[in-house]
Amino acid sequence: MASIYDWFLYLYFSLILRMTKNELRKVYLDKRKALSPKMLEDISEKICKAIFSNFQLEKKKISLFLPIELKREINTYKIWEKAMSFDALVAIPKINEKTNDLKQVLFETEDQLEISPYGIPEPKKGRVIAAEHFDYIFVPLLAFDKEGNRVGYGKGYYDRFLKKCTPRCKFIGLSLFDEYGPDVEDINFRDIKLDYCITPNEFYRFD
Repeated sequence: MASIYDWFLYLYFSLILRMTKNELRKVYLDKRKALSPKMLEDISEKICKAIFSNFQLEKKKISLFLPIELKREINTYKIWEKAMSFDALVAIPKINEKTNDLKQVLFETEDQLEISPYGIPEPKKGRVIAAEHFDYIFVPLLAFDKEGNRVGYGKGYYDRFLKKCTPRCKFIGLSLFDEYGPDVEDINFRDIKLDYCITPNEFYRFD
């Protein structure tokens, strides 16, 4: 059930047709701060169930981000565990700050992980999987609009990686909140749209 805050946000967005990425980042970062640990865990559980209700991941190659705890991101470890039980190959991203690039490393055990200076769980080692091999990429985001435009943290790592994927690969956003925001005002040619977005109670498809 939507909270009073959600209804006010919906009415606010109804009056504003467009917002910049930075404006949307501020709105949704503030909104995340209102989530309790219990709310975040319940949301994560719903999103995990929705993924496996809508997509067949058995023996697929997928990319899955791991949560930055300080950013109150979706707990995706349960998704990883369930995907592994279906014999999926699951890779997680590792950022190269020198090249501003992102690579995907096969994630087999939590012993592979270390926490980056930005609080991101990243693999210390593992087999790199090239972009052209993926069937699904689960993409982190702060906000999205009705056209499937995504607002992340602004570094562009995912957009550069998604451009390397094949047309058969599907890009799936995972959002903590059901509603989409107003149209993103400052979209440019480097931004890659989502094919789908999964929220706690909604499933969006962008054609």
